[in-house]
Amino acid sequence: MSTQSRHAARIAVACGGTGGHLFPGLAVAQKLVQRGCEVTLLVSPKEVDQQAAKNAGDVRVVTLPAVCLRRGGQIAFLRGSAQSYRAARRLFKSRTPNAVLAMGGFTSAPPILAGKALGARTFLHESNTIPGRANRWLSWVVDHAFVGFASAAGRLRRCRVSVSGTPVRSNFGPRDAASCRMALGLDPGRPVVLVMGGSQGASGLNEMVASSLPLFAKLAPDCQWFHLAGPKDASQLQRTYADLNLRAIVHPFFDRIELALGAASAAISRAGASSLAELAAVRLPALLVPYPSATDNHQWHNASEYATTGAARLIEQGQATPETLAGPLLELVRSDAVRATMQAALARWERHDVADQIAGSILRAISVTESCEPGRVAPGPMPSASLEGPGIPVRPARPLVAKPIVSTSRPEEPVIV
Repeated sequence: MSTQSRHAARIAVACGGTGGHLFPGLAVAQKLVQRGCEVTLLVSPKEVDQQAAKNAGDVRVVTLPAVCLRRGGQIAFLRGSAQSYRAARRLFKSRTPNAVLAMGGFTSAPPILAGKALGARTFLHESNTIPGRANRWLSWVVDHAFVGFASAAGRLRRCRVSVSGTPVRSNFGPRDAASCRMALGLDPGRPVVLVMGGSQGASGLNEMVASSLPLFAKLAPDCQWFHLAGPKDASQLQRTYADLNLRAIVHPFFDRIELALGAASAAISRAGASSLAELAAVRLPALLVPYPSATDNHQWHNASEYATTGAARLIEQGQATPETLAGPLLELVRSDAVRATMQAALARWERHDVADQIAGSILRAISVTESCEPGRVAPGPMPSASLEGPGIPVRPARPLVAKPIVSTSRPEEPVIV
């Protein structure tokens, strides 16, 4: 990157696959850039990654040929992982990073292993209450782990763990609802329901909401809808809203989600940890519908933590009916007292400047001098208790040596064509 000093700390952030992995990683990457670092974002070929990469700013984006593990797709997964390892190793040999941060998911392991083999400090972040398979395995390899929920700390047993919260991009925060609605082309004086299905679980939520819309048309014809539907269902949902004479904007993907959150009176949302952190940042009351196929049912556990503190309401997809959906949602939209109580609970979940704190902890680990020459790097010890939460000790890592895998490939940038 031309604007960076040749002595700037070089950090690689592996964060592709889903929005829940990518957007927190992008938040940390942007803070690292602000601190004078040379940052490379490693993502997958998936559309959500490629769309979000367009707004990465001064962060270099490299696509790895990783694919997610699906039933019957073990060979493709292993082939993609091997190719991603070789690509990451070629990239790192040409410009070795001082640190590699993995945000979980199927893009995480190859860059961590490649960075470890070349002597980089290695870190992971786990947003969910139940760590994913990649992060559970990587906890045996990395130097330090950051977690979004305190309950996740005990499940990563082989590395130092700090309770950090989940990073949220800096443009997320309370906003003027009327201004956001006008920016989106909505009536500033009418309530807005936001529907967010996430990059994986949109179809089931779309079907649930669509089946409830006739009841909403009777009970709340004044409501406006902003629906993030994913690529498959957007056209059909737009027709459904129009047939019921409901004012709605439907997008398959929307890159200004902070505007949508700011415009909303309440949300119907999946319960990925990144979405929950964004809801807390903007203080948006929500009805959470966990994605039932999420690994280890982690979205239910995420939603339960929020619901038990009054920061959200939880309804399981299999138990949802138009009536059970409409009642709680309209109470969130219409009752100022209910909204205020939930917003106060959401405020207790927000952790300020998580991305900046993680960035600072990584730089301290590689002993970067944060002064007028923010990029000077020298060997140094790992920090001790930098971000740990109350009652969560930072455990010393058990000795573990990762055997490097030798590649004879020529150096070249790994780009998917």
